[in-house]
Amino acid sequence: MSTTPSRIHPKAIRARRNRRLGLFTLTILAIAIIYAGYWWFYARFWVWTDNAFVTGNLIPLEAQAHGIITQVLTEETQIVKKGDLLITLDAHVAQADLGRTQGRLGETVRKVAGLFAQRREVEQRLQSRSAQLALVRHDVIRYRKALPSGAISKQILQNAVDNMNSLQADVMEIQSQLDAIVSQVGKTTIREHPSVITAKNEMISAYLEYVRQNLYAPSTGLVAKRKGQVGDRVMPGNLLLTIVPLDHVWVDVNIRETELRQIRPGQSVLVYIDTYGDRHTYHGTVEGIVPGTGAVFALLPPDNAVGNFIHIVQRVPVRIGFPREELLEHPLRLGLSAIIHIHVSEKAQPLISSSADYSTQEYKTNIYDNELIDAEAMAKGIIDNNIAVEGLDEDTDTT
Repeated sequence: MSTTPSRIHPKAIRARRNRRLGLFTLTILAIAIIYAGYWWFYARFWVWTDNAFVTGNLIPLEAQAHGIITQVLTEETQIVKKGDLLITLDAHVAQADLGRTQGRLGETVRKVAGLFAQRREVEQRLQSRSAQLALVRHDVIRYRKALPSGAISKQILQNAVDNMNSLQADVMEIQSQLDAIVSQVGKTTIREHPSVITAKNEMISAYLEYVRQNLYAPSTGLVAKRKGQVGDRVMPGNLLLTIVPLDHVWVDVNIRETELRQIRPGQSVLVYIDTYGDRHTYHGTVEGIVPGTGAVFALLPPDNAVGNFIHIVQRVPVRIGFPREELLEHPLRLGLSAIIHIHVSEKAQPLISSSADYSTQEYKTNIYDNELIDAEAMAKGIIDNNIAVEGLDEDTDTT
């Protein structure tokens, strides 16, 4: 017995199709309403992008003197503190140069001190001859007055005149010698004499070369990219390693220029780092907006006047800062990818303003402060030890 399949009436097919179309339309309409509500009540107040990366300060430790590395006291990933000794160089050559400049400074001080002593001697000779000349002049005057009365002979007067002329020549000769010495010492002291200052600064340079055979950490941070190896011959400017302070990092966000008009410094930011995902949200702040697009600061900036201009939406870097407490609780590494949401509806600072912080420890170092002080103290000791006559360098009077 055969069965005939039931036939669906065309009206039922149309009704079912219309129901499905209506359901689809209602679904689309509901999605559109939901999205419109989401945009109106939330999305329009935020600008978000995933074109963002964690960045920070990279502090290079470069060789500051010539030498051969004899010891490396740190390694990558280690934390170093400001002032820690990281690398030492062979200081033998620098020590020899320092000793040579110390000797040269002492020798120069003695030569200059000899000029000052010679000036004092010549001044005393000049004073003695001038006194003798004044006495003889007085005698000549008296003899000339007594000659008409016959109290003295002409020979006595002539002898006195000859003696006076001889003393005048001596005074002129000594004065010339004094002028020659004064031209060498000028109105200075031994310590301020140009030759002493030159020798002193040569010694200071040699001292700095010597003490900088030891390289200290200019800032606290983690060591990265260590290139210096024991036995390497280095010269000033050679990069030996990099120090990365992780307690002060920020996010560079590249915002499309069409969205930039809503962004201002001071607005709050939600930051999601790919390393932590949705498990942790950083609460940042817009610190400032870079005054140009990335293309302007590129190695080869585009020249739109050459005729091959293509209109492309540009991106402008925006700096997002973090609270230090969050960075200490959830440390970051430079280069990590991020997703940021900027709350653009908040009242903020003027467009041309910035709250970027430059007061943290990596923006200043004091590890070199005592070098010049110590060098000056060493030079002063050498100068003091080589001035034989007490108070000689304070005597600046000239005749």
